[in-house]
Amino acid sequence: MLFIWGFYSVGEIVKILNCIERRRLMSQTEQNLLEAFAGESQANRKYLAFAKKADQEGYPKAGKLFRAAAEAETVHAHAHLRALKGVKTTGENLKEAIAGETHEFKNMYPPMIETAKSEGNKAAERSFTYANAVEKVHADLYQKALDNLDNPEEVECYYVCAVCGYTCENEPPDTCPVCKANVKAFSKVE
Repeated sequence: MLFIWGFYSVGEIVKILNCIERRRLMSQTEQNLLEAFAGESQANRKYLAFAKKADQEGYPKAGKLFRAAAEAETVHAHAHLRALKGVKTTGENLKEAIAGETHEFKNMYPPMIETAKSEGNKAAERSFTYANAVEKVHADLYQKALDNLDNPEEVECYYVCAVCGYTCENEPPDTCPVCKANVKAFSKVE
């Protein structure tokens, strides 16, 4: 075990130990809720991807079933999150979102990108690189929303790039600044 610790900085070791301590302080039920929330959330995203594929292959009935099951998984995930008291005030939720997105683009994705590069996995490298760039954009958008929570700027809608997930306010760019997809790749989110 001591050999493994040699790969981490003192700060990272403290974070790991704090995480372990938080988990230790959680009841078994809370740990189960956390695990169930993660599983239900992943099932939702997977079933939506399955639905899209079924539609593309001409199986609309299977696509509808996958979407219905995905919605049910969302119901379960939200119930687990509420039981964990994981939804707080909008201000607190924005702060948590900023922290999560910042962790992803500063700590999580960079080593994943490097590993994918070293293993020659171009698809994973591209996926991680796009996500990394977009998580920074998300953190900035959340910060802007937090900074203007009591005096919000008018945002009619958001646009999301279907290729990389780049997110912007009010109107899409002609070309995505992350993946270079054209404007047709963007969908409107109200």
